[in-house]
Amino acid sequence: MKKLLFISLMILMLVAGAQARTRTTQSKLGNAKTVVEQIEPDSCQTDSIDGIDPHAVTMRGFSKRASDTKESFFLTNNTRHRISHVRLLMRYTTLQGEMLHEREVTVPVALKPGETQLVAVRSFDVQRLFYYYGGPQPRKVATPFRVAFRLLGYDIPVGKL
Repeated sequence: MKKLLFISLMILMLVAGAQARTRTTQSKLGNAKTVVEQIEPDSCQTDSIDGIDPHAVTMRGFSKRASDTKESFFLTNNTRHRISHVRLLMRYTTLQGEMLHEREVTVPVALKPGETQLVAVRSFDVQRLFYYYGGPQPRKVATPFRVAFRLLGYDIPVGKL
């Protein structure tokens, strides 16, 4: 009788332990290819005045969850030379287009022609109340936002990179 009870308990423990494990990692990384919208230059500004090609750098895969203190994204160098210290104007808006914040950011990168790098900058959202609309919706109450950028400049390093 004791052997039968022991065998039953062992089978029950094996069945209970064979349940599917809970995945805690994000499996869909489709946002990495999404290009971030560019801010159009003012009508009084022209590319020839400031000498900056607005398409010299591409931003993709923006990510910022409500709990994050940093914003991450990919920067791609579309020029024919090495660049570093990319300066961006970043504009954050609600989904209805109302401005939340605008700031200038200098990203310390070192990119060869055609190269892409994942970078992270401190978030504008110090209270952790917002999340990027293209990412996962949080469990807590948070407001979705959009982001757009304008390339303000970059450095062309001399010597080894």
